[in-house]
Amino acid sequence: MSKLASKHPPFVIPPLIRRNTILFALSQSFTGAGMQFAYGLGPLMVIALTGSAALAGLSVGLIGLSRFLASYPVGKITDAYGRKPGIFLGLSLALVGGLIVGWSMSIRSIAFFVVGMLIFGMGMNGAQQLRVAATDMYPHFHRAQALGYIALGSLVGLVISPLMISGAEKFAVQLGYTPLGLPWFLLPLLIVAGMGLVFFVHPDPKEIGMHLDRYYPGYTPPPRPVGSSDVKFSAWSLMRNVPTRMAIVSNCAAQGNMSIVMVLTSLVLSHHGHSLGAIAFSHMFHSAGMFAFTIPLGKLADRFGRERVMYPGVLVALIGASLVAFTGAYWAVTLGTFLVGLGWAAANVAATAMIADHAETAVRGRAIGVNESFAGGISVATALVTGPIIEWFGLPMTGLVAILVSLPPLVMWVGMRFGRRAVDQKAPASTI
Repeated sequence: MSKLASKHPPFVIPPLIRRNTILFALSQSFTGAGMQFAYGLGPLMVIALTGSAALAGLSVGLIGLSRFLASYPVGKITDAYGRKPGIFLGLSLALVGGLIVGWSMSIRSIAFFVVGMLIFGMGMNGAQQLRVAATDMYPHFHRAQALGYIALGSLVGLVISPLMISGAEKFAVQLGYTPLGLPWFLLPLLIVAGMGLVFFVHPDPKEIGMHLDRYYPGYTPPPRPVGSSDVKFSAWSLMRNVPTRMAIVSNCAAQGNMSIVMVLTSLVLSHHGHSLGAIAFSHMFHSAGMFAFTIPLGKLADRFGRERVMYPGVLVALIGASLVAFTGAYWAVTLGTFLVGLGWAAANVAATAMIADHAETAVRGRAIGVNESFAGGISVATALVTGPIIEWFGLPMTGLVAILVSLPPLVMWVGMRFGRRAVDQKAPASTI
C-alpha cells in the first residue's frame, strides 16, 4: 500500500475549491464529448476516406501521437505560467482541429483528416491539464477522489455525443453534409462553452497547490521523494522510483488496451450491421465505464492505497477486451467495452494520483505530462499494429493483442510480490 494513501480524518472542502472544481467538471462535460467523436467516428471516417480496414487504427494512432507530442510541452507551460493558460491553449487548438476534421469529410481528403485529427488531439490532450489542476487543489489524502470529481463531468458528454451523432445521421444529407462530418462542425459550440467556464476559475490552481496550508488550516504536506521546486525535473527521476514507474506502466497498459478496443468496438459492431447511432450508444457505455465510477474509485484509492485500485483496473480491462474480441452479440460487446472503460478509469485515476503524490506542485504538470506522453506513445504503437492485424488476421487476433498489452504490469506486480516474499523469508535466517 502506498504510504501516502494512509487513512486521514474527514475534512471540509473550502467553498473556493468546491467552486473551482464544479467549474472544471462542467467544462469537462462540454469538451469531453469531442473525444467520443474521435474514438467512435474516427475509424469509420478513415475507412470511408481510404477504403482500407488496414488503416482503421489511424485515428486512434493520431490521438496517441498528439498526446505524445503535446502532454509534456503543455505541462511545462502550466508549470511555468499556471494551469489556466495551458488549458486555454489546448481548447483553442481543439476547436481549430475539429473544424478541419469535419471539413476533411466534405472534401474527401485523408490528408486534411490527418492534420485536423492531430491538431484536435493535441488540443484535447493539452486541455487535460485540468486534471493536474484538480490534484493541485486538494491534499494528498483526497487527491484521487478529486480526479474523480473532474472525470465525472464527462458524463454529460456521454449524453451529448450520441444525440449529436444520431441527429447528424438523420439531417446531414438535407443540410448538405456527410453524417460522419457534421458533428464536428457542431463541436465548437461546446468547446467555447467549456472555455468560458474555465475563465471563471480563480486563483490559478497552481497557486493554490503551492500554498495548500492557506486553504486547509492545519494541513501538513507529506515528504516528496521525487522532484521539488528547487531541483531540476527529469523523466528519469520518475522511472527510477518504483511506485511512479509502476504507475506509468499500468497506465500505459490500460491505455494500450483501450486504444485497440476503441477501434475494435466500432468495427465489430459495424461488421454485424449496427447503425452509427447504435455504435455511438455502445461507446456511451464505454465512456460510462471511464467516468461514471471515478469518484468511488478515487475514494478506494485514497483509503486503501493506489496499488489496490490500479492493478485490478488493468485486470478488468483485460477481461473486457476478451468480451469485445471473442463475442459477437451487441450487448456482450457493449459489456466488454464498458469493462475496458472501467478498468482504464481505475488504473488511470490511481496512477495519476500516485504520480501527483510523488511530485511537487512546481513540477507536477511535467510529471503527469510524462505519464500522458508514455500513454500516447503506447497508443501510437497499438494503432500501428491494429489495422494490419485486422486486415491480415481478423478481429479476434486483434483482441488477443489487446489482452497481451495488458499483461506487463500484472506480471511485474506478481514478480515484485514473490521477490518481497523471498526477502521476508530470508530475513529471519539472516538474524540467527
